[in-house]
Amino acid sequence: MLQRAEPQEFDRVLSSMCTVPHPAARDAAERFLATNPGDPGTYETVSGLETEAVDYLGEVTGLDDPSGYVASGGTEANVQAVRIARNRADTDDPNVVAPVHAHFSFTKAADVLDVELRTAPAEDYRVNLAAMAELIDEDTVCVVGVAGSTEYGYVDAIPTIAELAHDADALCHVDAAWGGFYLPFTDHDWHFGHADVDTMTIDPHKVGQAAVPAGGLLARDEALLDELAVETPYLESTSQLTLTGTRSGAGVASAVAAMESLWPVGYREQYERSMENARWLADQLRARGHDVVDVELPLVAADLSVPMTDELRERGWRVSKTGAGEMRVVCMPHVTRSMLRSFVADLDWY
Repeated sequence: MLQRAEPQEFDRVLSSMCTVPHPAARDAAERFLATNPGDPGTYETVSGLETEAVDYLGEVTGLDDPSGYVASGGTEANVQAVRIARNRADTDDPNVVAPVHAHFSFTKAADVLDVELRTAPAEDYRVNLAAMAELIDEDTVCVVGVAGSTEYGYVDAIPTIAELAHDADALCHVDAAWGGFYLPFTDHDWHFGHADVDTMTIDPHKVGQAAVPAGGLLARDEALLDELAVETPYLESTSQLTLTGTRSGAGVASAVAAMESLWPVGYREQYERSMENARWLADQLRARGHDVVDVELPLVAADLSVPMTDELRERGWRVSKTGAGEMRVVCMPHVTRSMLRSFVADLDWY
């Protein structure tokens, strides 16, 4: 089987939030395959690269003195953010308040950490702030905002969410796992420099074009990460704050290589191309009579029928559906105008 197996090609993948790694990131990942940043006393070079990666992510997210680490992905980073909030709080009945459109990793976090997850409804694809405020009480340990939702690409009102969190003596966490490498080139208020955000998820292995796995967890204050630390008696380092022990040096090195190559000019150019592609596709779908959600980041959701979506998959297109049943196309860096023209041509065939 392995001799015949080939990796998935990206030429018809329209639903993924991962993409083809930048060539420099691919090369760096291969060179650092055998290293483990989870043991920084032994693997000093990749440990130094992780510091560079966090510094780059701080620059992307408006954080002058960033703390954090390169995680396996957005799920780990979101779980860890909830864990920080739970561990620092003085309550036996902690809850987390998040938008209904928050990533399903928060459901996992609530289950693993024995925290109640309360979800506030959305209004026009963003969290309803009044409803969110109603859910917050003295046992709320974390209030979550989403900066680039995975179904529609919309950005919650992060400054107001941060105010709600701190009024309740809770932490504010922002999930910018996907949107974080697009948002610097928009007018949105979403990062540490715009609001009193405590922790953030941002993934280099998505729009950042690093190799998988390369997620990111950032904290405004290094003391917050102390809530995660456990002793490591047999390693040269004395403690560890990551959720996984052994981690991939490939992800760390590829994240640095991608950001060295692309930040900021390459990412800006990619954002502009991706937005042009998303708007073009939205216009094409509207012209064919489909209802299309207004494009905020490079993600298109439209009301194509479920049978049509299934038939597109049979023709090799990898498209997914939102929870409401709309077709969802994510205009990642590998998605070209030529791909979208072919996709629209297949739509017309039906």
